[in-house]
Amino acid sequence: MEVNPDFSEKAQKDFELVKQAQNGSQFAYTELMSRYRDAIYYMILKMISNQSDAEDLTIEAFGKAFKNIDQYQPTFAFSTWLFKIASNNCIDFLRKQKTKKVSIYNNPSEAESNSNDGLNIETSLSIQSDMLDPEEILIKDQKKILLHELVNNLKPRYKQLVQLRYFKEFSYEEIAEELDIPIGTVKAQLFRARELLYGILKKKHGSI
Repeated sequence: MEVNPDFSEKAQKDFELVKQAQNGSQFAYTELMSRYRDAIYYMILKMISNQSDAEDLTIEAFGKAFKNIDQYQPTFAFSTWLFKIASNNCIDFLRKQKTKKVSIYNNPSEAESNSNDGLNIETSLSIQSDMLDPEEILIKDQKKILLHELVNNLKPRYKQLVQLRYFKEFSYEEIAEELDIPIGTVKAQLFRARELLYGILKKKHGSI
């Protein structure tokens, strides 16, 4: 795979990093994320206007790109390929959000007649999804136990990151401060940790 002669200097550097990443270089993954994290984040934030979701979608976009990085071809710059993945991922997210907000009523007139009863459709859906029966609660608790077991199989640095992010609910900034590492490293290693967790889960337990 040869570099496109029409690439800018930056695109050529990206191409070199992509080749290193394809050979398993964690530094290359981290560097690529560092170069485009902010730009991807602000593009997504502009599309959905929610900081928390934008952060998660940014990580998802890099996750999808890195997972499929062997499929990248230098017909276009890596940045073009990456932004396309991020944009499509965001569109899928918005489509799913729109589906969730579809009226639970049988017809528009019924929805309108209930619009002033103090409980909007989104609240109804939220309450409905939170009301788990005893069997669902048991399944949820079993999944939590399984997740803790899986996390214990990770290397210490990944285990600590997952515990801070998902068990203690630290923000990326708080994790970076707690561990005294760059936020780009936090996000790149969390992505790697999730990939490892998925691999362990697939090998040992099938699907959660």
